[in-house]
Amino acid sequence: MTNQLSNEELENQIRYVSHEIRNHLSICDMYTQIIRKNLEKTGIKNESTENAIECIQKSVQIIGANLLDLKSLNNTRIQTLDFKKTIEQSIELAKAYVFDKEIEFEVFIKNTALIEADENKFPACIVNILKNGIESIETKGKIEIYAEVKDNIGIIKIINNGKPIPKEKQEQIFIPGYTTKKTGCGLGLAICKKYLESQQAQLKLVKSTKQQTVFEITVGINK
Repeated sequence: MTNQLSNEELENQIRYVSHEIRNHLSICDMYTQIIRKNLEKTGIKNESTENAIECIQKSVQIIGANLLDLKSLNNTRIQTLDFKKTIEQSIELAKAYVFDKEIEFEVFIKNTALIEADENKFPACIVNILKNGIESIETKGKIEIYAEVKDNIGIIKIINNGKPIPKEKQEQIFIPGYTTKKTGCGLGLAICKKYLESQQAQLKLVKSTKQQTVFEITVGINK
């Protein structure tokens, strides 16, 4: 007897799990709205709290979009996004992974333009790369984000000074299932590369040394 699920059983299981996750996402979204309304009623204004609420709502939106991937392998929705604003929102989302580490963020976005990308998948890729950088830093370090629009291309460089990727393993990091983490599943970078390519964007590892690891994302500009 085999324990392998049939296609129909697998689809039903995906539907059930997606439904349950969506229910809880709705609860998260509902309570962020309640918190925001209560703050407005009491006249309390707190930039950090407001930023946290926006990050939660954006995360809920990204998770919801990822759930669609369980039903469709091609659900990328290309939209017109502001290059600078998208990067800034992604950085704020990624900061949630810092926890008890001392990590300095240095951000320099030279200019901006409109890009054609998925409003959920594109920032999700930036967040994932930033998260990897944060995790590579043991207790104290630095994350640098440099971005500019040049020759009709949006360029984003994400740099960390954490533990480097071993030289002999650098060519394998985009292979599904390959990971350098003890608890990793090896899907993050592979999915990011796939997502970005579906948006006519590219992801590459520029270098990884003892001094710094540099990833680069390039995306076309809406002319």
